[in-house]
Amino acid sequence: MTPQPLVLQAFRQPERLATLSLADWDLLLRQAGSANLLASICALLDEAGLLERVPPQAREHLEWARAHAERHIQAVHWEVTQIQKALEKIEAPVILLKGAAYVKASLPPSRGRLFSDIDIMIPKALLGEVEAALMMHGWAATHHDAYDQRYYRTWMHELPPMQHIKRLSMIDVHHAILPETAAVRPDPEKLRAAARQINGYDDLSVFAPVDMVLHSAVHLFYDGELDHGLRDLIDIHGLLAHFSDLPSFWGDLVKRAQELELTRPLFYALRYSVQLLHTPIPEATMVAAQIGKPNSFLLKLMDQLFGRALLPTHASCSDWLTGTARGMLYIRANWLRMPPFLLARHLFHKAVFSPKTK
Repeated sequence: MTPQPLVLQAFRQPERLATLSLADWDLLLRQAGSANLLASICALLDEAGLLERVPPQAREHLEWARAHAERHIQAVHWEVTQIQKALEKIEAPVILLKGAAYVKASLPPSRGRLFSDIDIMIPKALLGEVEAALMMHGWAATHHDAYDQRYYRTWMHELPPMQHIKRLSMIDVHHAILPETAAVRPDPEKLRAAARQINGYDDLSVFAPVDMVLHSAVHLFYDGELDHGLRDLIDIHGLLAHFSDLPSFWGDLVKRAQELELTRPLFYALRYSVQLLHTPIPEATMVAAQIGKPNSFLLKLMDQLFGRALLPTHASCSDWLTGTARGMLYIRANWLRMPPFLLARHLFHKAVFSPKTK
């Protein structure tokens, strides 16, 4: 495998960035850019009081990325407000997920984080009302193929993605965190029951701390699209560090994973956070998380696959097996989300019958 990328060193030891040469900075900026982490590195250095020690040529790139991220956060606040207005006549308990949740709850992963859509979760029984209300306020479905519509509405854990016809903003409306067809289906009622209201908002909530970590782990380790895998792992790293001071957080984390049948993605989340980012995690938690550990052969395979696929999509972070690793993890993700017969049928339909984009 390739040497550890500079972008990993940035999050492990940000103080060392001040000693990099211009050539190293050029490589780091390229790696971080491919992983959508430029603004995150700028925030990291700013917090540590190190930004002024960065060479001017590199600092200019970082500060441009920070300005872009700040505008993005403003846009997220605006979009969430528009969603609130669209749903104000529906008594729907709206839970913000992932990036939007980090922004509205002012959590560390929001600093410098860029994302393409707003994710919300509502009760399944209200999907029709919520979809109609969003359509009345300018959002429209993006998947018009009849098969795709059935795929989302029958088997998945969300509506087809919706895009605003004027602003082009995207929203994903979830009713669970894993598909109806997945072997593991955490009870969404348990997640909703533990959700925490966002300060200053009567109609918006986010997952409880342990559930937020578990959802981030599910999103990363059950999803076959790993282009932003390192960013998502850094989210987990930031959440663990932020919540680590809560009195019962570490003890509750593994217990909640057991309750929601999510011990495997939690095991991977903790393992690769420690391996790649040196996240400080209590030894007792690492031992308890072994309950989700796969057999030794599978673990060695996953280490080889995720050890490659979680790195930035940049030539300096890849070797001759990286493409194969990403492809195998894409197949694995689909396997986890669908039973074999349905998966074969779905892949055959997408390959043969679905409209092809040019």
